[in-house]
Amino acid sequence: MKLLLDMNLSPLWVETLRAAGFEAVHWSAVGEAGAADVEIMRFAREGGYVVCTQDLDFGLMLMATDSPKPSVVQLRAQDVLPKSIGGRVVDALRQMEAELDAGALVTVDLKKTRLRVLPLTRRD
Repeated sequence: MKLLLDMNLSPLWVETLRAAGFEAVHWSAVGEAGAADVEIMRFAREGGYVVCTQDLDFGLMLMATDSPKPSVVQLRAQDVLPKSIGGRVVDALRQMEAELDAGALVTVDLKKTRLRVLPLTRRD
């Protein structure tokens, strides 16, 4: 699985995820720091990446576009450094790998992991 880490996550995640066997790159290594989220999503979709972020806007973009890709992993915790939540994230990535490959929004916090299959649809 190829992971693209958003600017709001520490570059320390790259080493943690690579050590767990994932291909990982931080956005700062491949794009402009001030790039719009839509540009990050386009890069991820075209490159076959799963976006890892702390930003809720990526989930909202998936909802607005009914897009089946790219998958997004949202980290929801006060401290999102790898030393604090890294184990939970790695476990979630391994457990949800098939769903993320197919298209999913996964939210990871300290207590639980939630999965939504893409495309997301609005609830009326």
